[in-house]
Amino acid sequence: MNIGMTHFRVGETDGVSLEMDKWKRILENNGHKVFYIAGSSAACEALIIPQLSYRDKQDAEISAECFESNPKLSEISVKEKISKLSKEIENEFVKLIRLYDIDLIIPNNLLSLGRGLQIAIGLTNAIIKTGIKVVGHHHDFYWERDYFDHPNYDFVKELLEEYCPPKEIENMKHVVINKLAQNDLLEKKGLNSDVVPNVFDFDAPLWVEDDYNKTYRNDMGLKDNQVVFLQATRVTNRKAIELAIDLIALLNKEEFKQKLIGKQLYNGKAFNKDTELVLAMVGMHEGGEGYEEKIIQYAKENDVNLIVKPELIAHARHLEDGKKVYSLWDAYVHCDMITYPSIYEGWGNQFLEGLFAKKPQIVFEYSVFESDIISYDFDYISLGNEYKVGDKSLAKISDIVLRKAANETIEYLTNKDKYSACVSKNFKIAKKELSLDSLERVIIPIVDGVKR
Repeated sequence: MNIGMTHFRVGETDGVSLEMDKWKRILENNGHKVFYIAGSSAACEALIIPQLSYRDKQDAEISAECFESNPKLSEISVKEKISKLSKEIENEFVKLIRLYDIDLIIPNNLLSLGRGLQIAIGLTNAIIKTGIKVVGHHHDFYWERDYFDHPNYDFVKELLEEYCPPKEIENMKHVVINKLAQNDLLEKKGLNSDVVPNVFDFDAPLWVEDDYNKTYRNDMGLKDNQVVFLQATRVTNRKAIELAIDLIALLNKEEFKQKLIGKQLYNGKAFNKDTELVLAMVGMHEGGEGYEEKIIQYAKENDVNLIVKPELIAHARHLEDGKKVYSLWDAYVHCDMITYPSIYEGWGNQFLEGLFAKKPQIVFEYSVFESDIISYDFDYISLGNEYKVGDKSLAKISDIVLRKAANETIEYLTNKDKYSACVSKNFKIAKKELSLDSLERVIIPIVDGVKR
């Protein structure tokens, strides 16, 4: 079949783009031809419909009018804008479906997230008009995001109900990425779905230092006497990066640092008085309400050295103006531990990457982690499963949990056998349960089973 996989963007380091790459690889290995259809593409070929882009000005204006305080336009004007754009998007999808003889389309979040209602309407109408088969891959739903909780107009609620996702398309299957979403979709929309967890290619060559990434530490401004904690996620509010800062700030206190000074680390290096714990933040910045600035300031207030150089990391290695840009995988090679303090995730791509990278992880046990991941019995350092919102709208966990995590972090850093046993066990479990082979066993019957 000719298959169109569509999203707001492709070729970037966000979880949806990365997961689409895995689906594309499997589908192509099974004889299908796959086209990306997106609003923008950073590092791969795609058929571009500009109105799908996260950065489209009209989309931003409509979102603000529908969901943010103090709308500037009348309800009629907003309806007209949505109607006009949805027709343009419908026409673009119909044109591409017919031009490239696409048999099946796989929308990723376009029919579930709630952002860009004109996109959901336009795509739905294109599906109905062409009769194309559909597998809706729903990573996130609008009811999971506070942003969409209180629309400014009743008609927006009606559109969310009707199109996110649409209920009346017979030739459409639904895929979600966790059990909680599966239950919600059935309860809220009456739609059955298959759970397809995020996976990773655990048969790929391991990430190691090589001629390209050997300059990474220098370009990042990292020094030999620094222990590097990596925050590989996007920089957005729900990633709760402040919890990682709290942990490192605690480790920097004399009480805990004395437990490290004079010890030999897992990698044979000595932890001396001048050894520094740093947090490298390399993901795209997408936080609302000035989140990135809050985090940078919070790190300063807590005397945590925060390395912020997202411009050095991209979907794939390349040269930009003659200078190296590294892949996210290079960042994993040159870290000692991974912080994963997210208070909400649809599944957990960065957790999988950490398992493959064979680095210990410091994890907040968000709801999907508890429902879908914890049963695999991975070893990790826990930040607990409860938080409160404190000053500046930043997340806080209890001192007891934070101190326990700090002590466990020290144990991993200073115990070579424990460090090695943890990452080896985790890799083995993940390779068996969350590999591309397991993904292939699930998605090929789904794709082949859609009726037309």
